[in-house]
Amino acid sequence: MNKQYSVRALSRALTLSSHTFCSTTPSSSSSTFPLKNVTKSNFESSLEDLRRHVRASDFVAVDLEMTGITSAPWRESFEFDRFDVRYLKVKDSAEKFAVVQFGVCPFRWDSSKQSFVAHPHNFYIFPRQELPVNGPSYEFLCQTTSIDFLAKYQFDFNACIHEGVSYLSRGQEDEALRHLDLAYEDELSESWRNLKEIKDIPLVSMADILFTERMKNRFSEWRNGLLRERNEGAQFQGSSNDSKQQLQTIFFKMHPALTLNGFTSHQLRLIQLVTKKHFDDLVYVRVSGENSCLQQLIVYTDSTDEKDLLMKEVKDGLRREAEMKIKAAVGFRHVIDLLSSEEKLIVGHNCFLDIAHIYSKFLGPLPLTAEEFVSSVHKCFPYITDTKVLLNANSVLQHLMKKNSTSLSNAFALLCPQIASNFKNSGLAFKPCVKVEVQVDDMRSSNWNSGAKHEAGYDAFMTGCVFAQACNHLGINFKTHSPSRNLVSNEKLQKHVNHLYLSWTNGDIIDLTTGKKTAESLGSVNHKKRYPNILFSNIVLVWGFPSTLKAREIRELISKVFGPNSVTSIYHLDDTAVFVQFNNAELVSKFLVLKETLDRNNDPISVLHPLSKLLEGGNTRAASYEIYKEICSSPISKVLFADQAEAIGYKWKTKLIEPKEEGETQGNKCFSKENGQLNTVSDSADKSDTGERNDETDLSYCMP
Repeated sequence: MNKQYSVRALSRALTLSSHTFCSTTPSSSSSTFPLKNVTKSNFESSLEDLRRHVRASDFVAVDLEMTGITSAPWRESFEFDRFDVRYLKVKDSAEKFAVVQFGVCPFRWDSSKQSFVAHPHNFYIFPRQELPVNGPSYEFLCQTTSIDFLAKYQFDFNACIHEGVSYLSRGQEDEALRHLDLAYEDELSESWRNLKEIKDIPLVSMADILFTERMKNRFSEWRNGLLRERNEGAQFQGSSNDSKQQLQTIFFKMHPALTLNGFTSHQLRLIQLVTKKHFDDLVYVRVSGENSCLQQLIVYTDSTDEKDLLMKEVKDGLRREAEMKIKAAVGFRHVIDLLSSEEKLIVGHNCFLDIAHIYSKFLGPLPLTAEEFVSSVHKCFPYITDTKVLLNANSVLQHLMKKNSTSLSNAFALLCPQIASNFKNSGLAFKPCVKVEVQVDDMRSSNWNSGAKHEAGYDAFMTGCVFAQACNHLGINFKTHSPSRNLVSNEKLQKHVNHLYLSWTNGDIIDLTTGKKTAESLGSVNHKKRYPNILFSNIVLVWGFPSTLKAREIRELISKVFGPNSVTSIYHLDDTAVFVQFNNAELVSKFLVLKETLDRNNDPISVLHPLSKLLEGGNTRAASYEIYKEICSSPISKVLFADQAEAIGYKWKTKLIEPKEEGETQGNKCFSKENGQLNTVSDSADKSDTGERNDETDLSYCMP
């Protein structure tokens, strides 16, 4: 069963069951730790405080809480995921799930007290639609395990949904402003077009005729009264109101005006017709009134020039109001803009997915490739450090973490035992722990009980503490650190900046400055791989086979055909798909050609062939690793991989290897060109379902 649910279902469930696990205020479990919880009610004031703290900081630690990680089991991170495929999985996760809490914790070195001062902020955020735009509201997936995990740690869902700070990405803001510019430029021509349409409205019903005559008489009386008072030198009293309060006299921008209250949209169109057709000195105006409600007015002007000037002033006012609404809707993205503009060192823990979420939610659509992504990220955030990388950057840190998980809470307990007061000292020899004090508003403290894990603000604090202690082990002496000196310029830290784990499972580290994978040695010291020699050019993806077949049986069937040492490893994506790694790339092509031929033929040789058990049922598909990459790039996410492939249109039985053109980069190649001797082309596989044949393949060499 698919465990993903829409946010609408989540909201209903939380409303019904909030008394069971949701608090009415930000998490009370962390009240002993001085943490600043921020919602839309105190966002503006908190943002101003944060500006000061970030500008004065040496680095800023961040952490995110999300509604899920993977949209399907086969989209989890596997050792068989190549560098570019891993990025596609991260991209899918960042695009489908929401960020519900964002922790920002600036750290400033206080030389007078020889300690860091941390300012932990815990932002509740929610993608609320603040602008009146056409189209559907925001949607995101929720993974039940992630929601249950958050609930376990007393996450306040009500505070998030009802009080969370909304936001617009830079792309969304630009699009909203572009639409506003177009509307502003087209308004005059649109107004004339509307007036022409209004002028041409046929008055077919007696009710419309009577209404327009009554309005014409009422406006004439009102205008004549204004002129009479002016000619007699009397001061305008503004007392001419009808009994139903539909027409009230007021002043609008120093002009007498009638408010139009309680009229239907059809009646208002008729009023516009009357005004345009019978009165040169009256103009129909729509403006924002109190509580942002739209107000309809009939305004008196002395001349055409005065009327044009008034309409331009009204139009400019509406534009300014719209711009203010757009700026207000930017919301939490002001925090991201602050971190970007100040170019401070951003510190995260295993934070590649966090950075992808930041880009997707607050900057714009994620690029198609990892290289484009890291290039764009580097422009916005020139300095990022991953504490998970730092834990492998020093022999002492490697020794400390050797037998322990490198999770954030574990690293915090091991490296910062004096700060993590609720953890027992392991008895290992530590360097003196870098002192950290916490300040929230005017309260500064060095003594507190540990906060709640997996609350973004506290996790950001832990991340910063781990970073400070890791720097200490790298030999960075904060006691001699000058506030005027940028921490990222320290040569002992420089070589670790902008190196992030693209995949902890694979041990892949990506350099944000180049977009390339770094040397394996940076991340593989403590990393044990189940499949140490993965050669993507030797891999075949097989799916849709009988569900009773297991990896061992598939290996035996293939080995009967190609030899006992032909298959080096088999890895299950799920119950419907496996990776088969051969010991050379030539066997990949032979396997694909053989499978295609067996699928086409229906003779005794094919029926008795060892691979017939793998092909039983007629639904077995096979292709190169590149097809796996294409499937991962699709926004669709079916639970089973076989269903995913079918949903995006891969219905052929075998996808043969396409010849590679010269000059193609090695990163995009799947197999060597020596396979060209098989003379296979991709469209031959497409013809397999129609019964067409390109050649008569000899099966004798494939028989056991």
